[in-house]
Amino acid sequence: MNTTDLKEKNFEADIERYLITEGGYIKGNQDTYDKERAIDMPVLISFIEKTQPKQWKRYVTKYGDKAEKQLYRVFQDDVSRYGLIYVLRKGISDVGINIRFCYFAPASLLNDELVANYDANILTVTRQFAYSKLNKNTIDMVLSLNGIPVVALELKNQITGQNVEDSKRQWCTDRDPKEPLFHFNNRILAYFGVDLYEVALTTELKKEKTFFIPFNQGSNGAGEVGGAGNPEREDGGYVTSYLWEKILCREMLLSILQRYISRQEEEKLKIIIDKHGKEKEVTETSVKIIFPRYHQLDVVEKLVADTYYANCASKHTNSGMQNFDLAADEHMKYMYLKKPHGNNYLIQHSAGSGKSNSIAWLTYRLAGLQNADLKNMFNSVFVITDRRVLNKQLQNTILGFDHIDGQIETITDADNSEKLARIINDDNTRIVITTLHRFPVIYKELTSRSGKRYAIIVDEAHSSQSGKSAEKLKAALADTDDALREYAEIEEIEAEELEKKKDALMEDLLAQGQHNNLYFYAFTATPKPKTLQTFGELAEEGENPEDNKYVAYHNYSMLQAIEEGFIKDVLKYYTTYDTTYEIAKRIEADPSYQETPATRAIKAFHDNHQHVIAQKTAIIVEKFREVTLNAMFGKAKAMVVCSSRAHAVRYFLEIKRYCQENNITDVNPMVAFSGTVLYEGVEYTETKLNSADGRNISEAKLPLYFASDLYNMLVVADKYQTGFDEPRLHTMFVDKKLKNVKAVQTLSRLNRWHKDKKDTYVLDFCNKPEDIKKSFEPFYKGTELINPVDVNYVYTFRKDIQMFQLWTEADEQKFFDLLQDISKQKDRLGVLSNAFKSTIGRYEELDEEKRFEVRSKIKNFVRFYSYMAQIARTFDKDLYKAYVYADYLYRLLPKNPKERIDLNKQIMLVNSKISEGETVSIQMEGTVKPLKGENPKAGKPKNDNEDLLSRIIDKVNIMYQGQFSEADRVIVESIYDKMVSTAKRKLTKQANNTDEKQFEESIFPQIFDEVARGCYVEQMDSFAKLFENSDFYRNVMTQMARVMYENYKKKEDELPFIPALFKERFLTDLKAEFSNLAPYLPDLSLAADCFIKTLSAKSVATIDGANELLLDSFNRIYCLENMKLVDKRRLFNTIVTKYEVFLKKVYYLLHQKEMVNTKNESSMPTFIDCILSFSCLRGLKYNQDERYQKFYTYLELVKQWRNNESHTAPDASLQELNSAVHVVSTMYLWIILHHVEVLVLVINKKVSKPLFRKWRFRYI
Repeated sequence: MNTTDLKEKNFEADIERYLITEGGYIKGNQDTYDKERAIDMPVLISFIEKTQPKQWKRYVTKYGDKAEKQLYRVFQDDVSRYGLIYVLRKGISDVGINIRFCYFAPASLLNDELVANYDANILTVTRQFAYSKLNKNTIDMVLSLNGIPVVALELKNQITGQNVEDSKRQWCTDRDPKEPLFHFNNRILAYFGVDLYEVALTTELKKEKTFFIPFNQGSNGAGEVGGAGNPEREDGGYVTSYLWEKILCREMLLSILQRYISRQEEEKLKIIIDKHGKEKEVTETSVKIIFPRYHQLDVVEKLVADTYYANCASKHTNSGMQNFDLAADEHMKYMYLKKPHGNNYLIQHSAGSGKSNSIAWLTYRLAGLQNADLKNMFNSVFVITDRRVLNKQLQNTILGFDHIDGQIETITDADNSEKLARIINDDNTRIVITTLHRFPVIYKELTSRSGKRYAIIVDEAHSSQSGKSAEKLKAALADTDDALREYAEIEEIEAEELEKKKDALMEDLLAQGQHNNLYFYAFTATPKPKTLQTFGELAEEGENPEDNKYVAYHNYSMLQAIEEGFIKDVLKYYTTYDTTYEIAKRIEADPSYQETPATRAIKAFHDNHQHVIAQKTAIIVEKFREVTLNAMFGKAKAMVVCSSRAHAVRYFLEIKRYCQENNITDVNPMVAFSGTVLYEGVEYTETKLNSADGRNISEAKLPLYFASDLYNMLVVADKYQTGFDEPRLHTMFVDKKLKNVKAVQTLSRLNRWHKDKKDTYVLDFCNKPEDIKKSFEPFYKGTELINPVDVNYVYTFRKDIQMFQLWTEADEQKFFDLLQDISKQKDRLGVLSNAFKSTIGRYEELDEEKRFEVRSKIKNFVRFYSYMAQIARTFDKDLYKAYVYADYLYRLLPKNPKERIDLNKQIMLVNSKISEGETVSIQMEGTVKPLKGENPKAGKPKNDNEDLLSRIIDKVNIMYQGQFSEADRVIVESIYDKMVSTAKRKLTKQANNTDEKQFEESIFPQIFDEVARGCYVEQMDSFAKLFENSDFYRNVMTQMARVMYENYKKKEDELPFIPALFKERFLTDLKAEFSNLAPYLPDLSLAADCFIKTLSAKSVATIDGANELLLDSFNRIYCLENMKLVDKRRLFNTIVTKYEVFLKKVYYLLHQKEMVNTKNESSMPTFIDCILSFSCLRGLKYNQDERYQKFYTYLELVKQWRNNESHTAPDASLQELNSAVHVVSTMYLWIILHHVEVLVLVINKKVSKPLFRKWRFRYI
């Protein structure tokens, strides 16, 4: 095949041909181009002479033949000082003469001079552009505006063996940023790399540090659901032709230079360590040029065009449709999508989409948009956020763009809400940035909005547009004239007559639904069903409303952002840990509890157990050091996500303790939680825990300090899981159940781009990959809503509530009247609460099940009415009064009681094993997984059976030892319950006539199968998995068999504690250890007696909780015959981990006060503190006597086993285990031997305070 016509120059020629014939350019040459100045002054002057003849004549009169030189000097001085973007938009002033270097599109065609000046712009396209006096290099193509080069393109052709990556390399290696043409914001403002399939863009050349971004449409086209890249051209043209046909054509390039491209100055406060080692806050300023990415330009232009044409259509006029303010040639409308709820637009743009810039550009475009009558389309544009942090971020972005002073008003934390009311009433402000929570305060203070139109841009719309604040926003801004006329038609009276009857009730009803004067532009990455139904497009209309399908107006998917490299795939390296544990009773009695709260209490007992926290902490710290500290050149950071505030405090303290004990200095944690947490008798706040080493770190300063090099781990509880951007956040440790939007928002904290971030890492203790996948799937591409909610459910709920006869319509009317005069009442709260007294009395007379049901129905009625009022108007006064009454009543109704059970003193942790699963890459499916609308049926109380504690424990143990999911719980618990109730006698007989293996393999399977099949017949759907998955079936059966055998095998009676027997065996094991030191130590028999008494002695509650456990463990170790290895290992676990508690008890008995942390009194004392508190322990390391070195070795072993025990259970033989028990027991007796005399006196209460002090100083 002849490839002569397929070379790069042919690519150039085709682009040039289009730009000249259809793009509004002329062919350029370099005859008069000055390489040293990087400008074509003759072309520039010809433009000035044509568009500004009077100014140029004055200029030449002033400067004569030096006019050109002077013009360049002033032009270049301003460009150097303010940048080319500024000079193109503002021009220059020299001795009172104002000169412009280009003219942008006028607002209308009515001003002939402005239109002529706009048409006079000279746009040239020059191929093989030679730019340097130092070499003969050329650029494939340069676009100039009036002689000023503004855009450069390097073209590559796959057919000749090169692609866009080669063009990037060329810009980085062959183009010297020191050349005048390439100075930042001096001439070229956008550098493109282009091949046959892709486009890349940068705005600054920095050699190898040059950063390119993709400038592609997306695999299915801009705004459509898809990934990276570009779609195939249906007409067979160049795939990348959108660049020169839609972006670089005359009108759009001038529009971009006028409205979009911007110089952004970003100030960041940083903490640094100065040369004197002191911390300082410094401000770092960075400057960059922002050129809109394709999807940003596309969404803003489409929104502006659709807004304009929707307004024109509503006026039934075609006048002025040819509007220069729209810049684009074609009418970019999504006419195939229907808008069921008025002028609402839902923009689903992922994190990494540059949402703040898109909102800023849209804000300015809408603020300047004029209608067909050449008047501002909107009185004001409101930018709404639901959180102060986001409000501040958007304020900074919007204010960072070029704007006229006084055009923008921001409502900050320092402002009161009256400022917002004044701004709306004055009607002089083009742009208002505020938070949503301001509107309920001021909506009644506003004057008429008749004839006014507002644009409302909503950030994070999924969390801010379904509540009462959103209701009041509409009430504040809605022009209700159309609604009044609509109501008048229904009532068949004149609107003027109805206006005279208008009262507060009618005002509220008229404000409901959609309003022609309100245009909503809702941005979110994770729309909820209500978000889609309120703001989305009706993609498919079914026969019934519940068969409709809703989609977003414009998409930039998570998939596309990941593939284009703007965010990281947080699911690529996902490690789960499996937890198995066993709980046992520690009391003789077997009380009964409701199963659900008891199961919850057992799980909480395990999750908050010091041993479990220690296990997980060791994993977190070591994995952090293994993974995180080796990422991003050692600068990576991690977040630990906790289930509660108390959990976060425990984790933080344990991480600090673990690092201190193991001399780890490269893990530096902070903690974030709200309010105050009481833990072990100490009140903690976030500021108190973070303020160490002389620092006083307030909540507001936490993000600043975490961003510094001082800290690299953040432990959080319901804070910083949304809206927190820390680019160096690389790793997340999750110890909390996450699902749906919460899962996506939390894990997405890791996805922010950073030049050194190659990947991310998640370690999850609580969630399964399949559950996380399920949460991400609806939002990974585009989100669709099927089965939307029928808002008429409000009537169903109201009728259901009326069936309970708790109140009457007369009560509703009476309360509504009361509410209108409430401002005149002195004791408002008393008056309001008294109005509901009889209703609450009738509610409390209902049984528990009915209370649960009616409370759920009232809650749903209030929620669905609030939602319905946003999208529809009913003008139903009675329904509204019922809503107002129910809304206030619901807040006063006593909550359904949730039994809180504390089992901490009734159960104990036998063992807990946390094992690392495999690291997986969670892959999303190819198809979009739609969301379903909310099920509006009222909830019913769960059938919560009571059961014995022992049986509840059994079921929990089966669940966690078998590693079953919550979805499997109904199978496990149902089979257990049925087996206990129907097969107990058979199980008891067989368990006592066979050994464990025979029971599990030969006897139990038949019993299990009979019970399982009986359950299947009763609940086929729930039990299908059991018979479809043979591995699952065997696992359930095996775990159940072990528990049943253990339960029904006749056990020995509880082992009594016989002091004489224990003492004899204890001393037989240990006395040889102390033979060499016998002359210097007290009598061993006396010490053994003291040890037994110390185990039972009372000190403080936090220590004495281990008394029974330690005594029972030692008793079984020394007095129980033929113990199983697993049981002995469990008991060893106990005595080695409780050695620290025992030392704290001895310290308390000796000092009559609790031990403190030597480095931080607000923290709990560590194991190291315990050792350092006793001279007989801390002195072992330095004692050169061989007789003492043995005990130092033993102490180190105890320390090692204790730390290892926090991670995994010891895998030792019986002989090894006996030796380990011997070593630990020796160290228990060692501490007693050195304080026996004082301890005996203290425990027997035979010591006075003066004598106590004397003895204490003698022995301590």
